[in-house]
Amino acid sequence: MNATDPELARAIEAMAVPGIAVDHRLIADHDEAALLPEEMAAFAGSVTKVRRASGAARLVARQLLSRFGHPPVPIRKSTAGMPVWPRGIVGSMAHDARVAVAAMAASQHFLGIGVDVEPAEPIDSDLVTIIATPAERAAAQADPTRGRLLFSIKEAIYKAVYPLDGQFLDHQDVEVDLSSGTAEVLGGRQVNFRHCAATHIVVLAFIRFSTK
Repeated sequence: MNATDPELARAIEAMAVPGIAVDHRLIADHDEAALLPEEMAAFAGSVTKVRRASGAARLVARQLLSRFGHPPVPIRKSTAGMPVWPRGIVGSMAHDARVAVAAMAASQHFLGIGVDVEPAEPIDSDLVTIIATPAERAAAQADPTRGRLLFSIKEAIYKAVYPLDGQFLDHQDVEVDLSSGTAEVLGGRQVNFRHCAATHIVVLAFIRFSTK
């Protein structure tokens, strides 16, 4: 059974982007059993709560794969730690201690997808200077939850961009414009994002196929 948070489900639906499927699951006891044998090797040294959250995220991802006509295949990790998707799919997974999320789309329409989830709580003020660029910092300091949102946006953007460019991005390498829902990363690549907030913050980052 897929236990969900109704408030978060409504928020995710409201930020929907045509062509991108996004869903979530409340992490439950024994979700670690959802890890398929081909996936287990990547988590051999992980504690139970990590395996459980990773299993939950893959349960969501496999449900989304069915919407694109794919069977519930193993979702392995690449050497860089990113999920390996079936041909024709781009996607992303994330989790915190309570919620697992996944997002995916057809690769003929999107070059990259990134998703992140964070509790809708303020982040330590000392971390804002690490996460936020000078242009972002004033707004983050005025709004205690803005720092958490910026962190989540940059995590999602990194997940969308890294499979394309193979470049590690520091938080300062991503400049976020919340008003336009766009960000520019080091090197000039433009990334769109949507976000929602309920019990958790969920961010969806995406790069359309025509975007350079």
